[in-house]
Amino acid sequence: MRGFWRKSGLVLVGAAIQGFGMGVFLFPHSIPSGGAGGLAVLINYWFGLNIGFSLWLVNFLMLTLAIRYLGNRSTAWTIASITITSLSIYAFQHFIDVPQRNVLIDLGLGSIFLGIGVGLLLREGVSNGGVGVIALIISNSRNTLPGKSLFLINGSIFILTASIIAWEIILQALLSQYISTIIVDLLGRVNPNQSYSVTWRKK
Repeated sequence: MRGFWRKSGLVLVGAAIQGFGMGVFLFPHSIPSGGAGGLAVLINYWFGLNIGFSLWLVNFLMLTLAIRYLGNRSTAWTIASITITSLSIYAFQHFIDVPQRNVLIDLGLGSIFLGIGVGLLLREGVSNGGVGVIALIISNSRNTLPGKSLFLINGSIFILTASIIAWEIILQALLSQYISTIIVDLLGRVNPNQSYSVTWRKK
């Protein structure tokens, strides 16, 4: 039982930190945190839906497709993490106002917080959702590693988002992915006994 509450607490903290980075720093500039983030930005742009809810909706739809690959327990933890992340994005965007913004500073800070949040989730063996679950389905059906599929899906979404909103988003999204991945790897080295499955991919 203590292990459950410890894991629950770390999932709560990790998802909230991830939501803080996305909601306060990345999404105000329409910088997608990944493929699912890019789709959420587009839904917000086209339909005016809150970006936190849009992100939850995208992730939930992807999870319904991937539940047979993740299993019931993993799916439940992932739903919990994406729900907390989405609620955090909504809350932080409504209660935190940054009067003067600089896109490079916000990109750096947002990516660092994103990496910390994702890293904490991965250390607990919890997926943060995203298009990684779709890439996993493709890789299983073709008996290949999901990296190429993940790159192609994310890249396509980045290009689509950039073509509709602003082309510089592609470079910003790639830089954000690079910075956050470094942070995730640094957190992984803190706990060398933790091994990640290909299931746990970034958004």
